[in-house]
Amino acid sequence: MQTIRYGIIGSGMMGIEHILNLQHIEGALVTAVADPHEPSQQAARAAVGDPGLPVFADHREMLESDLCDAVVLATPNMTHGDILLDILAVDRLHALVEKPLCTTMDACRDVVAASKDRSGIVWMGLEYRYKPPIARLIEEVNGGAAGPVKMVAIREHRFPFLQKVDDWNRFNRNSGGTLVEKCCHFFDLMTLIAGAKPVRVMASGAQDLNHLDESYGGETPDIIDNAYVIVEYDNGVRAVLDLCMFAEGSRNEQEISVVGDVGKVEAFVPEGVVRIGRRDRGRDMDEIKVHDPRIAFEGLHEGSSFLEHLDFAQAIRTNTQPLITLEDGMLAVAVGVAGQMSIAEGRAVPMDEVL
Repeated sequence: MQTIRYGIIGSGMMGIEHILNLQHIEGALVTAVADPHEPSQQAARAAVGDPGLPVFADHREMLESDLCDAVVLATPNMTHGDILLDILAVDRLHALVEKPLCTTMDACRDVVAASKDRSGIVWMGLEYRYKPPIARLIEEVNGGAAGPVKMVAIREHRFPFLQKVDDWNRFNRNSGGTLVEKCCHFFDLMTLIAGAKPVRVMASGAQDLNHLDESYGGETPDIIDNAYVIVEYDNGVRAVLDLCMFAEGSRNEQEISVVGDVGKVEAFVPEGVVRIGRRDRGRDMDEIKVHDPRIAFEGLHEGSSFLEHLDFAQAIRTNTQPLITLEDGMLAVAVGVAGQMSIAEGRAVPMDEVL
């Protein structure tokens, strides 16, 4: 099998997660890391198990080193735009970009334009599509189990934001806001399931509990920790996100429900269960325990990052188009931006204003 040499740009929590996943991918070899933060550099060397691993403080030096065939971008959100433009300028390099694509729509448009007509494949990292119960839900919905989709509901009840290097994720100006940073995953899933374009976003949210006792240079964090977001699509589908980031006392972190004119499909993560019901059967639902036998490393996301890396590597080896594109990433960010605007301005936001 063709060996693929990977460079990791950004070896914080998610960069290390990618390194650990790649160690379980046949034919994948992490050959270089770029990160200006010395503790993160050491963490990368430890994760790879090579004290002599080439490490660069400047990602541009790594890009020029010819040590890599593919790169994974896992730096703080606000740096994605500029670094991705540097990556895309090296035509031969393949790239996987961690979510969110960028924190602003202008930056998203710039990188999408720069990604055209390249030799290297550019893959948007939206691994929630690969979580086994979510992937099974999508398969059942596409197979007609619910009939034509009418409503999509996603609940994420979870713990607060984790600590990152220098706590960069505590401020909207760095993360793009909670609905961009965290929820682009869910807006991507909504759009994928709806099979249509989002046309309007209405949101209500606040920072009611998390990080209010923290201070950085005299500033208190400003990221919301709970929200309801409604997204309307041009085919009549409506979707809603119920987000709470102080709900550690939950059996499942994510619950997804898709309802059509025939029935309903639900997925529960990390419980790993899919339930399928029909209107003509009442509460008599089929329950399926889902597991993907290909998963060799579960990591932080129920094996979804591993499965995504399998497909990314396959696309590189066969020179085929990415299954998840930067355009997908940009649309997910756009819904998040519209949601942040809706909360800040107290109004419904047409997607035309954002796109």
